[in-house]
Amino acid sequence: MPNMSKNKTPMPEQNPEVRSKNFKEVSLGYTPEQAIEEAGRCLNCKNKPCVGGCPVKVYIPDFIAEVAKGEFENAYKIISKSSSLPAVCGRVCPQENQCEGKCVRGIKGEPVAIGRLERFVADYHNANSTEKPVKPESNGHKVAVVGSGPAGLACAGDLAKKGYEVTVFEALHTAGGVLVYGIPEFRLPKAIVQKEIDGLKEIGVEIKTNIVIGKTLSIDELIDDYGFESVFIGSGAGLPKFMGIHGENLKGVYSANEFLTRMNLMKAYKNNGETPVEHTLRAAVIGGGNVAMDAARCARRLGAQVDIIYRRSMEELPARREEVHHAMEEGINFRTLTNPVEIMGDENGNVTGIKCVMMELGEPDASGRRRPIAVDGSGFSIDVDCVIMALGTSPNPLIKATTPGLETKPWGGIITYDETGHTSKDKVYAGGDAVTGAATVILAMGAGKNAAEAIDEAIMGGNK
Repeated sequence: MPNMSKNKTPMPEQNPEVRSKNFKEVSLGYTPEQAIEEAGRCLNCKNKPCVGGCPVKVYIPDFIAEVAKGEFENAYKIISKSSSLPAVCGRVCPQENQCEGKCVRGIKGEPVAIGRLERFVADYHNANSTEKPVKPESNGHKVAVVGSGPAGLACAGDLAKKGYEVTVFEALHTAGGVLVYGIPEFRLPKAIVQKEIDGLKEIGVEIKTNIVIGKTLSIDELIDDYGFESVFIGSGAGLPKFMGIHGENLKGVYSANEFLTRMNLMKAYKNNGETPVEHTLRAAVIGGGNVAMDAARCARRLGAQVDIIYRRSMEELPARREEVHHAMEEGINFRTLTNPVEIMGDENGNVTGIKCVMMELGEPDASGRRRPIAVDGSGFSIDVDCVIMALGTSPNPLIKATTPGLETKPWGGIITYDETGHTSKDKVYAGGDAVTGAATVILAMGAGKNAAEAIDEAIMGGNK
């Protein structure tokens, strides 16, 4: 008999008072008994709507059925047919808008906790399996991948499984892209990312760090001089946006990208970290997305009082509900319908405060959300010593500037002509944030998988 409980099996978590002072993972994961209990809620629907909601098309009811039987390794093998990064996806995917959003159990209650079960299965495998991945026999063809974030890793993993010799070129000194520099340790432990990357290396993926494509080497050189038969660009969107208001050049103003890179990749929160971050007393984070939540929660763990400033209402807040809930539990203050107009500083160039105005919502704008309008005479100031701009990002223009024939959109995104990721340049594909702008890990992975299929078809054709 299915478990007909309307509610998900609760996920054990660190106490908010404790976790707001450390960088250990917030969610502690299911026990085997809890996983089996939750798996029993799946009805194994005939039409499998959850699979349609997954960008990488994991066979969700099939793996959950194995969990329900206690066959956790079988469940992992099913997930791995579709996903190269199951331990990552189980933690950071917005399941509520994707697979779980399609679950029929969500009609009269909470959907099946698909993400929590995927995380459990991946963690169980990583902790218990001694079986090493088998490197496929080489098919004699070479493909280059630019960027080692989720799009690049997904593309590289799928091609390696098909026998391609894949080389990933990463600009930073550590592989993982946004998974290591953007997402905090308390949401995604870096040892888990490294474990997934090590698995790709074992099936033959070569990763070369400290190589900036567009500067160290060009796309054309990869093809013409190094013999790569195709190139996938998954270089992400790492160029931060600012508001253009007075005071953005003061000391103590960070882009969220810089702040999170210092915290996550370079461990600035440690006393012996590789790069300093001022241990702020009061921080203002501008923005309402997941990156804003990550930056705010990091600042909170440095001991700061933190205000999130967002110009629309809580209903329009784009961040995941779970992240907002965790931020509130940790004591972060939300100032909605508020917009900064100036950052104030002292004679030494240090941030001392931020001037804001109250907003009200008018008619919908091009995004479909109601346009925020400043309220006359509503100005006020907040005393802060740190301001973090979490306003979104766009692709770095370096690759476009050094790749003749590669067409991009006015804001910098690479133009692709269909879901395969084919660009205006022969043999060159692209996907993930480099195409869409900042989006989700799983959408980037889906783009990488689609490109891998297209590259394989273009190179092998009828010879498969």
